[in-house]
Amino acid sequence: MADLPLILTAADYARMMPLATGMVKPDGIDLTLLLGRSGSWPERATMLRRALTDPVVHGGEASMAGHLRRVEAGDRSHVAIPVFPLRNFTARDLYVRKDGPVRTAADLIGKRIGMYDWVASGSIWYRHFLRFIGVDPAAVQWWIGEVDEPRITNHTYTLPDGVHGTPPGQALSEMLIAGELDALLSPPKPRKYHPENGPITRLFPDFRVIERDYFRRTGMFPPQHLIVLRRPVWEANKWIAGALTDAFIRGNAMFDAAQRGFPYVSPWLEAELEETEAVMGPDFHPFGFEKNRDTIEVFANQAFDSGIVGRRISPEEYFADFLAS
Repeated sequence: MADLPLILTAADYARMMPLATGMVKPDGIDLTLLLGRSGSWPERATMLRRALTDPVVHGGEASMAGHLRRVEAGDRSHVAIPVFPLRNFTARDLYVRKDGPVRTAADLIGKRIGMYDWVASGSIWYRHFLRFIGVDPAAVQWWIGEVDEPRITNHTYTLPDGVHGTPPGQALSEMLIAGELDALLSPPKPRKYHPENGPITRLFPDFRVIERDYFRRTGMFPPQHLIVLRRPVWEANKWIAGALTDAFIRGNAMFDAAQRGFPYVSPWLEAELEETEAVMGPDFHPFGFEKNRDTIEVFANQAFDSGIVGRRISPEEYFADFLAS
């Protein structure tokens, strides 16, 4: 019998390449991965939208927070599998004005912080990190909008009372430079960021130190995206959830082996890998349910504590369809 054709979308993360190139093949599945190009953030956004809305594809990379909200709402249109193509620590994403009033974490209390989104996965982990450094997210003033583009942000949700949208024609980075904000949380570096000479710099220039401490004390390497399948595709062949997860795990292991065997992507990658493994262990970017259960629970609880969802959702409910496959 011919393998089942399946098309998924994702950004062009290096970890996806063993499956994208066909070096790793899911059992019983003829998989096509449609990837963004050149590390483009706009293309990544397009791929995430296509995973949920393009009838030509069968799923792909999607927001963890988006799936959490679907679970809460009883929207069973998509089935999540425990594959997390994107993880990122968050200390590196905290920017301040070079000559501004924020010099330490404690200085953030009571200040004005801009953020790219109120309900995104990254924003949920940002709140978790702020609490880690002793800053209650409720103790700051929030502004939500575009980081660099001076345009009106169209939100698909209502901002809570006390949370502000950017004024028309203003971008968060420009508000930071002008002194209208005191800090900025952003996944892509603001265009006017420079570690020494720019008007925007990081609050934690040596972010590896605090991120390692965050991992040691919390055990979290924050996942932000996962892979989802359209429900009709899954219901017709429920075995594909397990087959895909297994293939992504094998691809992940192949990528890690290549990095260790040929650590030549950057001059000191070998040292970086050794330091990372010393802190986080060899499987520091794990796929699969059991290895991620505690992290999913922390993520869902943080979303509840932040008011993003109205009830606590367990990891078992979050991945209920996958676990029933």
